[in-house]
Amino acid sequence: MTAPLTVEQLKPRLGQLTLIDVRSPGEYAGGHIPGALNIPLDQLDRALPALRAAAGRNDLAVVCAAGQRAQSACEQLAEAGITALVVTGGTNAWTGAGHAVDRVAGARPVWAMDRQVRLAAGSIVLLGVLADLARPGARWVSAAVGGGLVFSALTNSCAMGALLGRLPYNRPRPGAPTLDDTLALLTTV
Repeated sequence: MTAPLTVEQLKPRLGQLTLIDVRSPGEYAGGHIPGALNIPLDQLDRALPALRAAAGRNDLAVVCAAGQRAQSACEQLAEAGITALVVTGGTNAWTGAGHAVDRVAGARPVWAMDRQVRLAAGSIVLLGVLADLARPGARWVSAAVGGGLVFSALTNSCAMGALLGRLPYNRPRPGAPTLDDTLALLTTV
């Protein structure tokens, strides 16, 4: 079981624990909790040795936009024998409480991945229904997206989110720390 950590509990502990942000590099660059290190959720397996080393020195806390990806990350970490706290409400709760975020120079805010998924899925469904008016049978595209969303919910995974994470605006920004930089920092500190 993952222990929750509220933003009120997190604030005085910044600098005393290792805070990992599992959002896409674009989301991270657009605004992250000060001191948070970016390890995208889809790169977590690669980061396990460095995270294990960091957890041996300090408490480890995981954050995302609202908490779902952080919870998934904490479950993966627990399966690997690494204890971590999940920041409830994520960066949204942090900013909602009036706390400042750091940004990578020149980065613009990027929509949270769940919002990007809702836009993409909704657009494909709508286009499939409209296309069916001109070309009967196109509604099956909408049905496939609906099936994918059901599968995503049942497996707590998101193939569309993984695909969207590869788009240019979700990738690391020039000047932003790379995953290799973060892993090196975690193993040497």
